[in-house]
Amino acid sequence: MAFEEKRAWVMIMVSVGAYAIYVATVLGRVGDTPLADVAYAGALLWTIGGAIVAAIVANIAMAVMGGHGADRTDERDREINQVSERIGQSIVVIGALAALVMAIAELRHFWIANAVYLAFVLSAGLSSVAKIMAYRKGGFQAW
Repeated sequence: MAFEEKRAWVMIMVSVGAYAIYVATVLGRVGDTPLADVAYAGALLWTIGGAIVAAIVANIAMAVMGGHGADRTDERDREINQVSERIGQSIVVIGALAALVMAIAELRHFWIANAVYLAFVLSAGLSSVAKIMAYRKGGFQAW
């Protein structure tokens, strides 16, 4: 398995895991309080920060365990990374547009922040799935 494919698997696990922890934390605080009134900012920031640290540590561990030159990339790796990142960025654009519409509609900050966070998680997931599929299928089709 290519190093970049392993990184994609790490990204999926870390981003989905962090989001699941965030959702469980926020839902655990609901009780009799309306969902939009739950304290979410701290959990949001901590899970995002934790996901960043976890991804960095996992990537370093993979590079160390892989030995010298394990993280080398070639032209195919760069092409797959470039195309998969563009695919993932489409979700960020959709999430930004959704947040813009929510802000114009004057929805509560809770909903806007959660829409943006969900867009980031979906973007990371879609980009990683595209990358994994490209490695499994032998790359992307030339247009």
